[in-house]
Amino acid sequence: MHVCLTDLAQHAIAARLHPGDTAIDATAGNGHDTLFLARRVGENGRVLAFDVQPRALRQARERLRQAGLTARVTWHCLGHEHMDQTVPEDWRPRLRAVMFNLGYLPRGDKRLITTAATTTAALEKALALLAPGGRISLIAYTGHPGGRQECEAVRDWLYRQPADLLSWRTVIPQGRRRPPWLFLIDKR
Repeated sequence: MHVCLTDLAQHAIAARLHPGDTAIDATAGNGHDTLFLARRVGENGRVLAFDVQPRALRQARERLRQAGLTARVTWHCLGHEHMDQTVPEDWRPRLRAVMFNLGYLPRGDKRLITTAATTTAALEKALALLAPGGRISLIAYTGHPGGRQECEAVRDWLYRQPADLLSWRTVIPQGRRRPPWLFLIDKR
């Protein structure tokens, strides 16, 4: 049985994200999670989408344009580790979800990847911004250069967090040589 971690991540986020809420797509990529988040927050909600590649943001923006949902999204050509610089104060109490899909842009330059340093910095920012009861989903891919190290850095960062601040769990598909990991992190 094939487990689709992106579907599991979206299902887990859907349990915490409601119309009128705010969400962050920390790695916009081709816009699949951005579109999902824009649909979930409804017409009164907001999504902030981040990517360091203009090409990725163009592709994501086009996906949202085709769905008629661009008005719900604020786009940032900026590393996810800088998300705290862009979230308006009045949006923060409703920030219920942050999604990360690490690695590289599908069908893009595989040399342009997320890194352990920027991802753990972004997790610090995401956790600080997230409203109590909010959820972070993070998919870490281990099959590309640097991917395993990034995944381990995320896991190690989570182990260092106080239990009264968050709870977390992982989903790791079995039967694959270098499987991706899904981390689900709930802020208390």
